[in-house]
Amino acid sequence: MARQLDEQIAGRFAVGRRLRVLDVGMGRGTQALRLARAGHQVTGVERDTTMIATAREALAGQPEGIRERMRIIEGDGRDTGVHFLPGSFDVVLCHGVLMYVEDPDPLLAGLARMLAPGGLLSLVVRNGDALALRPGLRGDWAGAQAAFDTTHYRDRLGHDVRADRLSTLTARLAGIGAPLHTWYGVRIFTDTAADGTTPPDDLDALLAAEERAGRTDPYRAVAALLHLCGVRG
Repeated sequence: MARQLDEQIAGRFAVGRRLRVLDVGMGRGTQALRLARAGHQVTGVERDTTMIATAREALAGQPEGIRERMRIIEGDGRDTGVHFLPGSFDVVLCHGVLMYVEDPDPLLAGLARMLAPGGLLSLVVRNGDALALRPGLRGDWAGAQAAFDTTHYRDRLGHDVRADRLSTLTARLAGIGAPLHTWYGVRIFTDTAADGTTPPDDLDALLAAEERAGRTDPYRAVAALLHLCGVRG
């Protein structure tokens, strides 16, 4: 996903431009910190205090220049209008958040308002068109049958959450003025790998295969996650 994001940033903004980045639901700050290291001014928003503590600890270990380029705000992603003026950011990330929001429309509309004209909105969501694949590959035939007819599922942590269909999100992005520019699949060959699995010796080859599949039909359509990139008109 990081490679996909970098590809979109490189194709949209001038080389060397310092971008204003908002990461909503930043979690441990992995992407926020990576982009700060690349020279961008990054603001992370997160409401989970444990995640915030982890992100601040990681940031504290960085050189001063990187620390100065990143700030962390405790808050809900649906309240961006409270913290920022419209059009304040060139890039807005919202990765792995929509599945925990029952009604994503207000959140998405708020994210789009944060974008400057021509700005990039990056979403990573659970693929509602491929929910049957994971239980099917595990031989859970009842689970696979049930997944065909729903966009709700139970994640690996036991939370009851929801997924998004590509067609539905395409319409939503058009409706909020940040129409879909391109999309990728994420976790196509590796979705059934157990969490915490030690990276294989051929990790580079694995990533190359995932990256190619993530931009190639029909593979990307059955990815566990979708990475959608919209552009503010």
